[in-house]
Amino acid sequence: MDRRRFLVTSPAGAVAAPLAGAAQPAAKIPRLGHVFLGTSGSDPAAIEGLRQGLRERGSIENPNIVIEYRYADGNADRLPRLIAELTDHKIDVLVTQGTAATAAAKQAPTTTPVVFVALDPVGSGLVQSLARPGGNITGLSFAHGENFSGKWLALVRDATPKVTRVGIILNPDNRANLAHVREMETLAPGLGPRLSSHRVRTPEDMDVVFAALTKERVGALIVETDPTTITLRRQIVRLATVNRLPTIYGVREFVEAGGLMSYGANLFALWRRAAFYVDRILKGSKPAELPVEQSTKFELVINLKTAKALGLTIPPSLLLRADQVIA
Repeated sequence: MDRRRFLVTSPAGAVAAPLAGAAQPAAKIPRLGHVFLGTSGSDPAAIEGLRQGLRERGSIENPNIVIEYRYADGNADRLPRLIAELTDHKIDVLVTQGTAATAAAKQAPTTTPVVFVALDPVGSGLVQSLARPGGNITGLSFAHGENFSGKWLALVRDATPKVTRVGIILNPDNRANLAHVREMETLAPGLGPRLSSHRVRTPEDMDVVFAALTKERVGALIVETDPTTITLRRQIVRLATVNRLPTIYGVREFVEAGGLMSYGANLFALWRRAAFYVDRILKGSKPAELPVEQSTKFELVINLKTAKALGLTIPPSLLLRADQVIA
């Protein structure tokens, strides 16, 4: 190679390379939309689980991925408008928490991919099947198997063997909640207690419900999992404690707020896994090609501080079965 030519052309090449690099367009930052029926701050497990799952896949909020949050504050009628706002912002993936938000997304006139975490997506008609969700929706289910609700009744029996009447709090708009109540009504005669169900949709319903529980001399309580009850968990736990009602919940968030006991899926783990679906879709997969995953691991969490406050002695056999005991 001619040395003089090299000396002349090399500086030009050195200058041209950075200029070429500078001319390259910046990489597009993915945008997610997150919709929840409840209020802001009432779903920490969902938000933190999703963020951790995204971080594990190299997506950190704000530096290289944007998440826009919308909350319906308990008003399901607001969900379609919130979803329309997000899709108008050209989000890449819509993330929905719970049946109501996912149903609103399914009905929306948009092809934006949707990733959900919901209690019973098949039973609620959100997807055709777990293996073939169809359309633009997929995600994770924590639907319970047959007779699963009987485990809550068994926990009531084991923790409070003298209780003869058990109340159930549920959101009647949640089809999975209604199915659980029907199942418990079928199983209750074999397990002992009589049941009474109480429906809640708003914070104002809670005082009415607990007044009814007192009037009926209910000795223990089961609270169904729903965005409404999760949002109101601190109010429910407070009223259960004030009324000295041993209460079984479906997720650990209630126990961490001071509730007695929970048995069900780990929401943080489910949302952490939801990030896998988001990542796959951002890399080109279609929701219809991603089967819905069914939660198979359920955890028992017991709060001994609450048991002591209620004057309960939890049997050692029950403590040995617990995945976590809060002392």
